[in-house]
Amino acid sequence: MKKIIVLSLLILASCGNKKEIKQIADVSCGQCKFDLDSENGCSLAAKIDDKAYFVDGFEINDFGDAHDEYIGFCNVIRKAEVTGVLVEGRFVASSIELVKE
Repeated sequence: MKKIIVLSLLILASCGNKKEIKQIADVSCGQCKFDLDSENGCSLAAKIDDKAYFVDGFEINDFGDAHDEYIGFCNVIRKAEVTGVLVEGRFVASSIELVKE
């Protein structure tokens, strides 16, 4: 009986976990650079496997002024190591670290 309970718990735990993504991705403004239009205003987005997703867990200005001419996400696409999961068409980020190009 104990084996059945333990096995059941393991199956439930594995079904509830989303697959964590960790990769180098393009990060920028979803509206200005990735042509996403499901939100108003400028919002942070990341391209995961060539598809852009809005990001939850970080804001567009967390990495400096989004409208800065040289580094702002509304003007440039930057590379970052991102970690998180895809949930209901959004990227829920646990970590975003910009990388030098």
